[in-house]
Amino acid sequence: MSAKEATARIKINHLLEAAGWRFFDDETGAANICLEPKVKVTSQALNELGENFEESSRGFIDFLLLDSKGFPLIVLEAKSESKSPLVGKEQARKYARSQNCRFIILSNGNLHYFWDLDRGNPYVITTFPTPLSVSTYAKTTPDTQRLVDEKIDDDYITLTQRPGYASEAAWINESERPAFIEANKLRFLRPYQKKAVHALQSAVKNGGDRFLFEMATGTGKTLIAAAVIKLFLRSGNAQRVLFLVDRLELENQARDAFKFLLANDYQTIVYKENRDDWRRAEIVVTTVQSLLFNNKYQSLFSPTDFDLIISDEAHRSISGNARAVFEYFVGAKLGLTATPRDYLKRFNKDKPTTKDPREHERRLLLDTYRTFGCADSQPTFRYSLLDGVKDGFLINPTVIDARTDITTELLSEEGFVVEFTDDDGEEQKETYQQREFEKRFFSDATNHNIRAIIESKEFTQLATNPVFSTRDLKAVPEKYRNLIPEYIKDYVSLNQFAA
Repeated sequence: MSAKEATARIKINHLLEAAGWRFFDDETGAANICLEPKVKVTSQALNELGENFEESSRGFIDFLLLDSKGFPLIVLEAKSESKSPLVGKEQARKYARSQNCRFIILSNGNLHYFWDLDRGNPYVITTFPTPLSVSTYAKTTPDTQRLVDEKIDDDYITLTQRPGYASEAAWINESERPAFIEANKLRFLRPYQKKAVHALQSAVKNGGDRFLFEMATGTGKTLIAAAVIKLFLRSGNAQRVLFLVDRLELENQARDAFKFLLANDYQTIVYKENRDDWRRAEIVVTTVQSLLFNNKYQSLFSPTDFDLIISDEAHRSISGNARAVFEYFVGAKLGLTATPRDYLKRFNKDKPTTKDPREHERRLLLDTYRTFGCADSQPTFRYSLLDGVKDGFLINPTVIDARTDITTELLSEEGFVVEFTDDDGEEQKETYQQREFEKRFFSDATNHNIRAIIESKEFTQLATNPVFSTRDLKAVPEKYRNLIPEYIKDYVSLNQFAA
């Protein structure tokens, strides 16, 4: 039988077996699929179902997937390929409740839903969860009220860093307090950062499980992410969190930040460095790209492996193939971004600007707000550059003209043209564009001129809050590190986790 002729039964059987479920006892363990409570599947009973579940005498079939102790764990309702898996939704719910099952899989062989009755509506999945993954997932019993009631004060992270800080003499003595905070690198939430977490709690109270924080660069999204992670883990609404980034340098930066802020309570690892024992950590950091190659995420992880998925630079994590990684997991979703993409703004689906009938669907998929449950283009929480300037945490950018003759030409349409005589005595021309600077074309004089501008009195008077980060400094090639003024290095070293 060709793949096109494969029926629902065959496809579902393969999906179950691929995920590690067993119809029959084998060397790996006892059968963990049965047709009825305490009744093992037999080859004859399986064959009697026919090639299409809708043609069976029962009209549908409920598989019971069992846990390691033989108790019902998941009800799997299979429908024919011609039927929507959701047709038997309510019937499956009743049967699951009768078997004391919290989880349901609805499938027609092509489209599958995982339904956690304690969390909300069925969620589309592309593979079936493994026995280990769903058994671990079952240990987390959602308690949204506890999450909503959790008190978030400015010392929410500080209490993880140094639980008894408030009773220490150096803290009690106000004159010693600033030095105490600096020496112990204590991090307190700013007022707007607390408001962000409170906004998420309000969204959860209203039944939300997707959230978007739209916040200007420099406002401390990583610190807020740490507070949200602690909130979910501490309130028992998550056992494991996945933090997705889109660049390698951000991977290590996020790991270092979470270790710095949460190490006393939770373990953080980078997936590629802990492929064999990542399950021991509560926080797993990885790049989207490392999971996309050959769709590795489907074989490396199960849809139920993470209870909370946080996407850094969320406007990029939902574009192209990266979206598949993000949507693969059934847990709650939080997006962090300074520049969300509003693809539905000024778009009228009744009067599209293109003849492509899929344009509206494409925009829906790419729209950051809609992806994170913000249908009205209003994020869960917003804190703009203007807000930060008004509150004194950010400064308005001041533009300083740092162009040189070379950089001006590099930015022009014609590019920077170099004329020279080759080894054969022939006159030659080479043209360089902006993207080739420091790759094919190098100019030490230009870099030294830029440094002179940065060290100028005009610049240093403005740079009370430099727009440089640890990430920026690490990205500078070693041979150019000496061009970075010391006052910027000192500032970054002192403030790398301040916001």
